[in-house]
Amino acid sequence: METPVTAREEQNGAGRVITFYRQLQRVYRGENGPRIKAGKILLPALFASPPCVFFKDVKRNSLNWALGLTAGGLMIAFTGCDTVPVTGRSQLNLVSSSEEQQMGFSEFDKMKKEVPISKDPQLNAMVQRVGKRIAAVAQPDMPNAQWEFVVFESPEANAFCLPGGKVGVYSGILPITKDDAGLATVIGHEVGHAVAHHGAARMTEAMGVQLGGQLLGAATAKSKYQALIPQVYGLGTQVGVVLPHSRAQESEADEIGVIYMARAGYPPQAAIDFWQRFSAYNSSKGGSGTPGFLSTHPVDSDRVAHLQQLLPRAQSEFKPAK
Repeated sequence: METPVTAREEQNGAGRVITFYRQLQRVYRGENGPRIKAGKILLPALFASPPCVFFKDVKRNSLNWALGLTAGGLMIAFTGCDTVPVTGRSQLNLVSSSEEQQMGFSEFDKMKKEVPISKDPQLNAMVQRVGKRIAAVAQPDMPNAQWEFVVFESPEANAFCLPGGKVGVYSGILPITKDDAGLATVIGHEVGHAVAHHGAARMTEAMGVQLGGQLLGAATAKSKYQALIPQVYGLGTQVGVVLPHSRAQESEADEIGVIYMARAGYPPQAAIDFWQRFSAYNSSKGGSGTPGFLSTHPVDSDRVAHLQQLLPRAQSEFKPAK
C-alpha cells in the first residue's frame, strides 16, 4: 500500500512530484491497462535477492516454475539496459522514455496551475540564466528535452526536474544557493536525475521487488513461516535494495551535476560550498535524525566527501564562461 501524500506536501508542491511517480508506477503495473507484457518485468526480481536462497525445501514443480520465470527474465536483460551519461554506469530500465516524458509534461502543466509561480523578476532571470546554461551542456545527453524553468513560490528548500526537461525551483532554496554557481549546483543535480532516468529506474526496481515477493510467496507457500516471510522480505528489500539504490542515485546525480556545471562554466568548488551551506541549513532545522542506512539521501558529510573526490575531474572540464 502506498504512503498517502500529506496535506502539507500537497500545499508545498512536493506532493505533485510524489503523485507523478506513483501515477507512472501504476501505469507500468498495468493498473491503467496493460502496457508491458508480463515477461518484461521478470528480470528485476534478481535485484531483490538471489532466487535460489528462497527455493530450499520447496516442491520440485515450484522450483521449476520459479527458475523458468527467472530464465525468461534473463532474455529480457539484453533489451532493457542503457548507459547513464557522464558516469557510464549500465542500468536496467523497462520504462518507455517517451511515455515517461509525456507524463512529465502533463504533471508540470498541472503544477503550474495549482502551485503559485514567483513573479520576482530577479529570481526568474537568475533561474532562466543558469538553467539555460546547464541545459545547453545536458542537451546532447537528453536530445528530446523541451526545457522549461519555473520558480515556484514555496518556503521548501528544494527543486526538481521532471522527465523531458521540466525544471521547478522552489523559492525557499534560493537563499541557500546564494549565487549563480550555487544555483547551478542544484539545477545540475536535478537535471542529472532526469538525464539518468532515475525515476524510470525506480519504477523498474519496484516491479522487481514486487515480483520477487510474488516468487517468494509461491516458493514458500507451504512453509510454517509463511506469515513472517513477507514481512522479512519487505524489510530486507527496503533496507538492502530500495534505500541503498536511492542513495546511489543521489550520489550519481551529484556526479553528473558537478560535471555539467563545470562544463557550463561554473566553478565546481561551488558545489562543495553549497552542500556545506545546505548541511548547516539542515542542522539549523534540527536535522532529519534518521540513521544513514535508513535514509533516502547520503548523509551530508559523505556527500561533501564524494564531491571532493570528484573535484579533480570536474576541474579538468571547467572552462570559465566568456
